[in-house]
Amino acid sequence: MQEPLVGDAFGELVRDALAVHTGVGPRPLAGGRLPRPVIEIIERDDGLINGAPAAPYLDPPSAWPDHDHRALSRVRGRVLDIGVGAGRIALELQQRGVPVTGLDVSSGAIEVCRRRGVRDLVLATVDEHAAAGPRYDTFLLLGNNLGLIGGADRAPAFLAALAALARPGAQVIAHGTDPYNTTDPVHTAYHRLNRARGRLGGQLRLRVRYRELTTDWFDYLVCSVDELRELVAGTPWRVTDIDDADAPYYLATLELAAAG
Repeated sequence: MQEPLVGDAFGELVRDALAVHTGVGPRPLAGGRLPRPVIEIIERDDGLINGAPAAPYLDPPSAWPDHDHRALSRVRGRVLDIGVGAGRIALELQQRGVPVTGLDVSSGAIEVCRRRGVRDLVLATVDEHAAAGPRYDTFLLLGNNLGLIGGADRAPAFLAALAALARPGAQVIAHGTDPYNTTDPVHTAYHRLNRARGRLGGQLRLRVRYRELTTDWFDYLVCSVDELRELVAGTPWRVTDIDDADAPYYLATLELAAAG
């Protein structure tokens, strides 16, 4: 079987999701229509494949889960929306008059955000952006983007980069999911496999596929609250609040414990 081309699969996905949403797009198929719905395919390194509609990346606040609203109620100061995606969070903050920058590694996602009206956007990793020298008061990792911590090996550098971007008293508000709230043997076997190879149980090795494209493989961490506390220990951050009203989902608030 031929491997898919490595490219900006996520960017193509959100471009087409926007085209379906607006009725205007660059790639109509036979009959002048794009496929409905646009489906994101997520492949795990043990062979598990899941699909989910891409439309929620464009959802208005009325369709958001409650924890997103609670997260935005805690925002203060200048905000960095990490993994901005199609811009739903950044757009809402912008409409509220909150200074917000959207950060993403997908050029297609940045293009979609710009087309939707997000004004301040950066195409970069967290580490690359830290080298540029801006400073923020709130970092958002919503849409389960606590996973961007990657794993135990990557967490110290990721959190250090956030500290380098932080003003005194800065906070991180992150949405995570406890991976162990399951009895599904497909997932429990994967947790055992991960532990056997020296990884946290919920450290996913993934790639996103769409049409003929795939991203490179990347690590995405789904961790328990206790694991998060262990990852944060010894970094410039401390966990100050856990909101688990929607368990197994949770909002974790981290505050800067030392000068960044």
